[in-house]
Amino acid sequence: MVEEKKQNLSYFAELNPIYRFKQVPKVIIHNTYSSSSSLNRDSIKVLSWNIAKNNYDPSWSKDFLAIVDRYQPDKIFLQEVRLRADVQEIAELTQMGWAFVPNFIDVSNNTYSGILIASQGDRISKQAVITKHYEPVTNTPKVSLFTEHSLSDCPQSLLAVNTHLINFVNLSKFKAQLQEIESILNEHQGAIILAGDFNIWNKSRWQILSQMAARLNLTPVSFTTEDTKKIKNFLLSPPLDYIFYRGFAPKLHTAKVIDNISSSDHNPLFVELCLNRD
Repeated sequence: MVEEKKQNLSYFAELNPIYRFKQVPKVIIHNTYSSSSSLNRDSIKVLSWNIAKNNYDPSWSKDFLAIVDRYQPDKIFLQEVRLRADVQEIAELTQMGWAFVPNFIDVSNNTYSGILIASQGDRISKQAVITKHYEPVTNTPKVSLFTEHSLSDCPQSLLAVNTHLINFVNLSKFKAQLQEIESILNEHQGAIILAGDFNIWNKSRWQILSQMAARLNLTPVSFTTEDTKKIKNFLLSPPLDYIFYRGFAPKLHTAKVIDNISSSDHNPLFVELCLNRD
C-alpha cells in the first residue's frame, strides 16, 4: 500500500506541478565554514548567478569550477540551486562555507530548490524570509537569504543578501517582497551586498526596485554597454540580474558578465569590491 501511494504521487507529480512542487517549512541548511577568518575589506570578489537548477549536471560543474578557478570569488550568490534532501551536500563548494534556503521541494525526485550564499569568511548570523504570496501554476513562494559577516580591521559587519524576486504576479505582491527585504536592510548600519535574480521584466518593476535602492543608498554594479547586453532579460526589458552594494567601491575594470558558459540561460555577474575608508 505504501509503495502504491508513492507511485501514485510520482505519477501525479509528473502530470501537474501543483502535485510536483510542495512548500517546505522555513529552514536554513548549511555546512560549517572552512575557516574563521574575516573577509578582506580591500578585496571582496563577488559572483552572482541564476544556475537554472542545473548544479547536478556535469556541464554546470565544468562551468562553475572554471569560473571559480579563474575569478577566485570570496562570496557566491546562487539562485535556483537544487539540493538533494537525503544528501544535502554540494561537491563543488567543499572549500567554502555555505547557507541554503529552499522555497519548495520537488517530490518527484526529493530535491529542494532555493538560493545559496557561499563565503570564504566567517558568518555571524543568518536569516531567511519567505514571501507571503505564491507564484501561480506551481503555487510556491520565493525566498531571500541574509547572512552577516565580519570584515578585517573594521568594527562594522557586512550584510550579504541573496534574493529571487517573485514572478508572474501583480505589482503589489512584487512590492511586498521588496518591502520585507527593505525592512531588514534598514536595520543594518554597515556595508551591504544585495544580489540575485530580481525578475525586472518591465519598467514598473524596475522603478520600484530603483526607488528602494535609492532609499537604502544602494548602488548597482555598472557593467559596460556590451556586457549589459549579455545579462538575461525578457524581450526589451531591463536586465533581470543585479549586484547592488553600499559602503564599497568597485575596483576598476573588474565588473564583468561571464558569457563563456553553457549550463544556464543566465550569465554570471562578477565584480571585485573594496570597502570605503571614509
